[in-house]
Amino acid sequence: MTTTANLLVELFVEELPPKALNKLGESFAQGLADSLRAQGLATEQSAVTPFASPRRLAAHVSAVLSAAPDKAVSQKLMPASVALAADGTPTPALLKKLASLGADASVLPALKRQMDGKAEALFYDSMVPGVTLAQGLQKALDESLAKLPIPKVMTYQLEAGAQPGWTSVQFVRPAHGLVALHGADLVPVSALGLQAGRETHGHRFEAAMDPVMLQHADCYAEQLRDQGAVIASFAQRRGEIARQLQHAAAKQGLTPIDDDALLDEVTALVERPNVLLGRFEEAFLDVPQECLILTMKANQKYFPLLDAAGKLTNKFLIVSNISPADPNAVIGGNERVVRPRLADAKFFFDQDRKKTLASRIDGLAKVVYHNKLGNQAERAERVRAIGHAIVNQLRMATLPYTVDAQDEFAVLDGKVQEAALLAKADLLTGMVGEFPELQGVMGGYYARHEGLRDGVAIAIEDHYKPRYAGDALPRNHTGTVLALADKLETLVGLFGIGQLPTGDKDPFALRRHALGVIRILTEKNLPLDLPALLQGALPAFGELISDPTDALQGFFTDRLAVNLRDQGYSAQEVDAVLALGPTRLGDLPRRLEAVRAFAALPEAASLAAANKRVGNILKKTDGAAPATVDASLLREPAEQTLAQALASVRPQADTLFDQHDYTASLQALAALRAPVDAFFESVMVNAEDAALRANRLGLLAQLHAAMNRVADLSKLAA
Repeated sequence: MTTTANLLVELFVEELPPKALNKLGESFAQGLADSLRAQGLATEQSAVTPFASPRRLAAHVSAVLSAAPDKAVSQKLMPASVALAADGTPTPALLKKLASLGADASVLPALKRQMDGKAEALFYDSMVPGVTLAQGLQKALDESLAKLPIPKVMTYQLEAGAQPGWTSVQFVRPAHGLVALHGADLVPVSALGLQAGRETHGHRFEAAMDPVMLQHADCYAEQLRDQGAVIASFAQRRGEIARQLQHAAAKQGLTPIDDDALLDEVTALVERPNVLLGRFEEAFLDVPQECLILTMKANQKYFPLLDAAGKLTNKFLIVSNISPADPNAVIGGNERVVRPRLADAKFFFDQDRKKTLASRIDGLAKVVYHNKLGNQAERAERVRAIGHAIVNQLRMATLPYTVDAQDEFAVLDGKVQEAALLAKADLLTGMVGEFPELQGVMGGYYARHEGLRDGVAIAIEDHYKPRYAGDALPRNHTGTVLALADKLETLVGLFGIGQLPTGDKDPFALRRHALGVIRILTEKNLPLDLPALLQGALPAFGELISDPTDALQGFFTDRLAVNLRDQGYSAQEVDAVLALGPTRLGDLPRRLEAVRAFAALPEAASLAAANKRVGNILKKTDGAAPATVDASLLREPAEQTLAQALASVRPQADTLFDQHDYTASLQALAALRAPVDAFFESVMVNAEDAALRANRLGLLAQLHAAMNRVADLSKLAA
């Protein structure tokens, strides 16, 4: 008799890699559930709960059958001409095929003849017994383990079996236990040389009993918590750590550093978290807080505490895996461990400040950037040249750039040149050598220590920004130009030598660099044309590279489309704006909002459809239709009305467009709906008279040009 119960599967292993734990747990659980559903042992309504702790991967699946239902299967046997002789008797080939399916000649009357393509074939309908849970779970377990996103496989020898130590197994970490319970019943499956039982283990030091004998699939989390001192759920453990961190910080009137990646990693390191407060000497706070925060997070997995102003304090939170009655020994041990780390940071900071950034520039010639693009000193010179070109483009821009006055561009150029020369010098400092993540940040600190002129230190610090999605943009004009120059140097140089990203591989983070350029140009509304920026960067490379601007244009368009859709714009809105190939990205937000507002108008659907029709008509003409209209050739009332409406609306729409009021410009076009509809209802565009036909095409060309200055409205047509 088929029964339904909840299923629990656990694989007990040695300590799993913390940065991969959550993905491993989710993949293990989802893989099991997907396979069980595919075999008919579970349904789409079966709830899947993953568990993952440092020493276990587990899954709880609700409403799992002890055996899958039998399935009706219709199987094609062979063409009827092959299966049956001329007198209708079965051929040896048919009898052999039936035997392979466990049937014989007695089923011949039940075989069905039906067309299969152009010929008749015989089909055999049968009931296939559903798999048992033991069979199905074994398959699901094998499939799930094979698909785990294991970062690096280990090879180890089995401890049990007929010849312990002679059989090798490959897995992420050595496995020591397997549990498979269907309700309270054991499911006889195996994996990694282990036979399933109901025995698991809790916390290494604080379990109330060992082993933990699991009574029922639904008791798993509860028994591990009460008897094993383990919070098995990754999500619950993470939530508990976050709660304890906030509680401990609030008692001090402080805030823990916000770092989801660190929280995930710590969750993967402990089975029962216990948050404790530690302190270090206030003298270390003279070191830049970024250095102290990074060393505490990266090396010790601590949560530094910040005051209300966001400044680092000398207190930090430890997430311990043990809960002793007296935590002082644990706290003291962690304080002793962190002190040398902070002392190292202070040493690097003090030593680095003994040399100026300028004195390190010559050393950049010994640091290879890319074997085809030279060293970091040569790269710095290219960034200087590109920065100079960008300043000149800003100076010549038709839209004013908010620098105090035109003569201030010379000052801006000087700052950009100085910052570009020094920006990579901190790569040779001890602090950045120890913590590469601080490049740029430390350059800014050292520049301020040297008293470099206003804006240069900030530009050095900011020239890598934005480093990631959501990161802040450069804070001043110098940093903005330098960040653009640095990213353009990377993109143009690497594309120019053929180092393009492929699939999910992007070792030089070119997608991130392109998104950085896009964000700077759009969010700062810079009056710069992207093609001109790319062309302006080329001379800095001389003969080192081939011209990559066409490939880069396509790359930027793809990145731009993804970025805009991620911001919430629809695919239609994005396609409509990008179809015109806009070069000034600072205009894009206004164009997109204008398209969104236009699409909401009652006239929008009709005008978009008409625009699409006009575009198709113009594409079919021999050569581009001249956008000229002879009023004397406007014979039909509808074309006369359209010409008059266009003559009235177009100047208004163009004026608003030139003022960059794109929303009002598009909305002005709504008045054309009625005359456009009337034109297509009563006017034959392809008239037999060549002069009339050319005149009407010219009118449509004018209409098309007027309607598609902000965006290609045909993209909005259903």
